[in-house]
Amino acid sequence: MPLPIVAIVGRPNVGKSTLVNRLTGEREAIVHDQPGVTRDRTYRPAFWGDREFMVVDTGGLVFDDDTEFLPYIREQAAMAMSEASAAIMVVDGQHGPTDADTEIADWLRQQNVPVLLAVNKCESPEQGLMQAAQFWELGIGEPYPISGIHGNGTGELLEQLVEYLPTVAAEADDAEIRVAIIGRPNVGKSSLLNAFVGNMRSIVSPISGTTRDAIDTVVTRGEQTYRLVDTAGIRKKKQVEYGTEFFSVNRAFKAIRRADVVLLVIDAIDGVTEQDQKLAGRIEEEGKACIIVVNKWDAIEKDSHTIYDHKRDISAKLYFIDWAEVIFTSALTGQRVTKILDLVDLAVDQHRRRVTTAVVNEVLEEAVRWHTPPTTRQGRQGRIYYGTQVTAQPPSFTLFVNDPKLITENYRRYIERQFRENLGFEGTPIRLFWRGKKMRELERGSANRATKV
Repeated sequence: MPLPIVAIVGRPNVGKSTLVNRLTGEREAIVHDQPGVTRDRTYRPAFWGDREFMVVDTGGLVFDDDTEFLPYIREQAAMAMSEASAAIMVVDGQHGPTDADTEIADWLRQQNVPVLLAVNKCESPEQGLMQAAQFWELGIGEPYPISGIHGNGTGELLEQLVEYLPTVAAEADDAEIRVAIIGRPNVGKSSLLNAFVGNMRSIVSPISGTTRDAIDTVVTRGEQTYRLVDTAGIRKKKQVEYGTEFFSVNRAFKAIRRADVVLLVIDAIDGVTEQDQKLAGRIEEEGKACIIVVNKWDAIEKDSHTIYDHKRDISAKLYFIDWAEVIFTSALTGQRVTKILDLVDLAVDQHRRRVTTAVVNEVLEEAVRWHTPPTTRQGRQGRIYYGTQVTAQPPSFTLFVNDPKLITENYRRYIERQFRENLGFEGTPIRLFWRGKKMRELERGSANRATKV
């Protein structure tokens, strides 16, 4: 059964994300002294005693303003309340009750969900009781003075909270596949996520920079579970100002590191940009499986050559991840969206794959038979003795040779091509480590192994 959900709601800049970080014991939610930092609803695991639950951070609620993202934030908060077992309304104890707090309290009374009132920024225990007492007038129950920064009063709040939560056993699924969705701003990442899920999970807006946090969504297809992570659009470093965007970009890079597969979303209209190339390089450096998703394909005028022209352009500009599968989609119409998960399954299988030493050496012997290592002007020739896979995710191989300096870059690329042609590894990078070893060392090692047998 899924964990019970607790929604954190309140007006902008009252410290909701700070409280989320306190409850979850992490610094996952972006905290910045600026209203509107949190826009989507974000889920984090939390526990109190032996009770586990999910905390949902929502954007600051404003009911009398329809500019920019505010209507979307209200919609996200309403969806969080619809799935919540309880809610915590956060208010600012230093400012006292406001008209906006009253509006939110009235709205919460209509939701048919138990509500606890957390009076934040009560750093002083003595003054905190006086600050909290002002909020009785909201009429939604006892105000709990707390400090999201220091943790004061959160124990009492949580003791009452768990009384409202159903008791369920959390089931950890080690087999879930983590998929990060990355790309430049406004290429359709959130639309793609929504197309997967089938509802309005992340805010979709033509204004770039809408997604600030990395958003986790769990979907299931058959017996396989996928954790989809929508990330903030990543711009060039010189265009990123310190503050919320700086933290968002770093959160996106963190999402790449913890992913099994990365969906690199490219705008079909703009084609591959310099920033796309840098993102692809980051994926390759991290050793992650990757699928190149060319979105907005519905907006392209096509003829019989269009798709081949785009593939050539992608292959030329992203040659260093030429192992990644390419799929042309439209999140707007749903074209080929479901096929992305088929490619995800394939890429993950190849990323986790292991090959026996016997098979590795069969490929090496065949490759050397067709093309021997080059010989230097001094008459020295590189020799490959044998190879073995040392790890997976990504598949990595150590090749023992007489001298790594004798194996030229062109020949290393040739061996990698032979590995891919004979062993597959579609959708994942592979690593080849070239290690020098003298023949007598190899013979001594073989003799020792034979003695042990």
